[in-house]
Amino acid sequence: MKNKPIIIVAGEPNSIFLEIFFKTIKNKIYKSPLILICCKKILITQIKKNNFKKKLRVLELKKLKKYKIDNKCINLIDIECKKINNKFDTYLTNKYLINSFNLALKLVSGKYSDKIINGPVNKTSFLKRKFLGVTEFFSYKCKVKKIGMLIYNKDLSVCPLTTHLPIKLVAKNITQKKIEEKINLLDKFYLKKLKFKPNIGVTGMNPHCESILKFNEDEKIVLKAINSQKTKGIKVKGPYPADTIFLKKNREKFDVILGMYHDQVLTPMKSLFEFDAINITMGLPFLRVTPDHGPNHKMVGKNISSPNSLVKAINFLEHVD
Repeated sequence: MKNKPIIIVAGEPNSIFLEIFFKTIKNKIYKSPLILICCKKILITQIKKNNFKKKLRVLELKKLKKYKIDNKCINLIDIECKKINNKFDTYLTNKYLINSFNLALKLVSGKYSDKIINGPVNKTSFLKRKFLGVTEFFSYKCKVKKIGMLIYNKDLSVCPLTTHLPIKLVAKNITQKKIEEKINLLDKFYLKKLKFKPNIGVTGMNPHCESILKFNEDEKIVLKAINSQKTKGIKVKGPYPADTIFLKKNREKFDVILGMYHDQVLTPMKSLFEFDAINITMGLPFLRVTPDHGPNHKMVGKNISSPNSLVKAINFLEHVD
C-alpha cells in the first residue's frame, strides 16, 4: 500500500472527538486511508446526533490486509464498549480504551501502519496514577525510555522536560542527563522528520534564572547540559528566563523551546496559538500524534467544537515519513 493507513483511536466514549472527526472528513478526501478504532454503537449514535452523512464500512481484522481502503466512507474497526444501565462505567470504559490502544499498537508493530492518532482520554481514571500521561503510557507499552512530548506549531513548538509532574517534584527530576537527552531527541526528530536542523532555546528553572540558594540549578545543571550539546554541533542556546523567552523578538530566534516543566512552556504556547497545535510523541518506533485538546465533556453534543487541531494532525502525518 503506497500510503499506509493512519490509525485513529477515538478514545473516551463521552468526548467531543467524534464531532470534530466528522467535521474533519466532511469536506476533504485525504490521501492516506483513515481507519477509525471505535465502538460501532457509539459511532452510529454520534452520526445521528450530528446529522452526519457518510457511509460506514466495518473492517474485519482477519481480512484487513486484503482490503482496498479509501476515504469515501468511514473505515471502522469495531471495539465493543459496554454500558451499565445505559451509562458509561469507568471499569468498562477503561477496558474499551485498553483494547483500542492494544489493537492500534498491534497494527503498527505488524507494519500495517506507522502512524497513530488518538482522541483524548480521562487521564485520572484511565491511567490510575500509574503514568504521568498518555505519552508515558505509550512509552511503557513500546518499551522505550527516551521519549518527549512536543507541542508542535510550524511557527514555534515547545517541549517540557518534565510533563504532568507536581511542581514540588520538578526540581528533583531535573538532571543534566535528562536535559541532554531531550535536546538530542529534539535535534534528531527535526532532522529526520522535518528535514532541517532546529534552533533550540532552553529555559531556566528558576525565575530570571536566579536563586537565593547556594545551589542554582540553572548554572550547575541546565547550562552544563546546553554546553555539552553545543560541542556536538546542536544549535542550542540558554538558559533563558521563562518570562521573557516568549517575547516576540526572542521567540522568533527559535524553532522549539525546551522548558523545565509542563506549564512553563504550555501556558505561553496556548496563549499564543490557543489550540492551533498538535501533540507529538518523539522517540517511539512510529509516529503518534494527538489533537491538542481534552475530552471536554461540557461541550459534548453542542456541535461547536473546532476540528482545526485534528485537521493539522492528519495533514502533518500525511507530509512526514
